[in-house]
Amino acid sequence: MLAFSYDKSFEGLLCAVFDAFKLKQMPECLLGQGEVAPLLVSNIHDVEFRNSKYERVMSALNKKLAKISLNHLMYVWLSEIPESDLIIFRYICKVFKSQQSIETDFADPDVLAVHEIAKKVSKERHHLIQFVRFNTIESPTDQNHAKEKIYFSVVAPIYNALPLVLKFFKDRYADQKWAIYDEKRQYGYFYDLEKIEQISLTDQDDLLVNSKINQKYLTEDEILFQTMWHRYCQALTIKERVNPKLQRQQMPRRFWHYLPEMQGL
Repeated sequence: MLAFSYDKSFEGLLCAVFDAFKLKQMPECLLGQGEVAPLLVSNIHDVEFRNSKYERVMSALNKKLAKISLNHLMYVWLSEIPESDLIIFRYICKVFKSQQSIETDFADPDVLAVHEIAKKVSKERHHLIQFVRFNTIESPTDQNHAKEKIYFSVVAPIYNALPLVLKFFKDRYADQKWAIYDEKRQYGYFYDLEKIEQISLTDQDDLLVNSKINQKYLTEDEILFQTMWHRYCQALTIKERVNPKLQRQQMPRRFWHYLPEMQGL
């Protein structure tokens, strides 16, 4: 049984595809570097990352696949589902081996899997767009610098869908500094009015307390607006027409923790 070992990046996966066609050998499993191989693995090939290999495979994919299908592959990669990389690997190999397009060949298990997983990740992307709630905070800085106001939001999506919504929020809040932090994966992105860069919080940072923004960093206006918004939503609620089942369908309960209007429910 042959296994390929690569750096667990999407670019490295495409390099693995390049090596498979060059060696004319298809692996039965894919391993991360340093990962323990299954018992049945008798041979391991170490995939060396090279930009030239990645670019050749990516260029060929752009010619063979529609843009939406390429997006689906990235969605599957971000799903973090076990063996999602192997599904992508087999899908790409089938694309290159077939003389015709396989994008709608849903009788193929890998094509169907890519379609179904991508649909789930896309749904989570839409949930993020709908339910991200920004809080206005004063950034923690030293005494020599004035504090600045930033829109900050905390999320914990099922899939790693945060990279898929960055363009939307950059266009939507182009004139405002903002940050969205994925507490489940311990990373986020910060927009400084010019570019978006990845950020992370250290153990010493006290910006988050119990998965919520530390109250001491909220501006006075933010605290007031949250109180007013919560009271407004409560005043509009008609108790006799409350439908919890429908509410959970339209607004998954896992997002309630981050919504000011849902606190206390």
